[in-house]
Amino acid sequence: MTDTETFFAQSYAEARGKFLKAADSAGLSVQSHPHPLLGRDGEPLAMDVVRDGPAAAQGLLIVSSACHGVEGYCGSGVQNALLADSTFHAQAKAAGVAVLYVHALNPYGFSWWRRTTHENVDLNRNWHNFSQPLPHNTAYDEIAHALVPPTWPPTADNEAVLAAYAAQHGPKGLQAAVTGGQYTHPQGIFFGGHTPTWSQQTLRHVLQEHGSKCQRLGWIDLHTGLGPNGHGERIFACKDDAEALARARAWWGNDVTSIYDGSSASAMLSGLMWTAVYQECSQAQYTGIAMEYGTVPVPEVIDCLRAEQWMENHPEAPADARAAVKQRFRDAFYTDTAAWKQRIVEQGVEAAKQAVRGLAGA
Repeated sequence: MTDTETFFAQSYAEARGKFLKAADSAGLSVQSHPHPLLGRDGEPLAMDVVRDGPAAAQGLLIVSSACHGVEGYCGSGVQNALLADSTFHAQAKAAGVAVLYVHALNPYGFSWWRRTTHENVDLNRNWHNFSQPLPHNTAYDEIAHALVPPTWPPTADNEAVLAAYAAQHGPKGLQAAVTGGQYTHPQGIFFGGHTPTWSQQTLRHVLQEHGSKCQRLGWIDLHTGLGPNGHGERIFACKDDAEALARARAWWGNDVTSIYDGSSASAMLSGLMWTAVYQECSQAQYTGIAMEYGTVPVPEVIDCLRAEQWMENHPEAPADARAAVKQRFRDAFYTDTAAWKQRIVEQGVEAAKQAVRGLAGA
């Protein structure tokens, strides 16, 4: 393997082991938050947190992985590369910026090759006040029966429903209906839940502990599945605020995109994770992006999500069919080639160094 490839793994257990070893090699301690369930291979699961820098640092950069479980294969690799980068450590220290690595926000999905948590919830749609009425995605309701149909593969009639919706509303309209977040189909895709997930509650504790003293907070949340293969799109991940967007573009470049003006590969979403910063770290000036690395075309990603969810809903499905769907699913979120990994690390390290400079000069 090349040096870059050594940062990546083929299982959650391997990825976690590499992260823990990288932290130890950097002389950093690990704070582990054990998950209540075990992984696919019977291994313990945890959200592991490593802080490089003093508790009183005025600037804090969060680098997080596996919000969407299986996407952690990418994010973990970037985190391991940063932990091994002595130049990055020195830059952050000189700038007075602490770096918080949150490994495996959703360890269950990482281990089991799922995008969702063990509650079948999309963690990045789960950040709501559940004592209040939840958003109602009527567009998803309209096509839910065709997205995850009674049988798999889907029938021609199922596919015709989706094609008709796309013809009427355009591909972007279909993407928004499917991916925006929904709260009425617990066995569907992009389900945001009816209660806070374990991952949501655990991350809130992490933010309360590590983010309550800084004055400036940056966040790079690492994702895969949208955009051209290997390209890391920097998607604005703050409230619709002109000053924050200007700050993000000053840090990461004018090509930072936004869900608010339609420039991003992502549709407008509901219940986003970064909203917790405004609640748990309200004293800090916040600037964040989702680093979204491309893998395969969006229609293929959606098809993989549909098939994987159908298999989860049907445990009686043959083992060989299940294995084939799962492998295709992982491949949709992790391009397991040396060239892709090299590009992922280069862009991730660059974004982290840019964030440190931004936090130092904010």
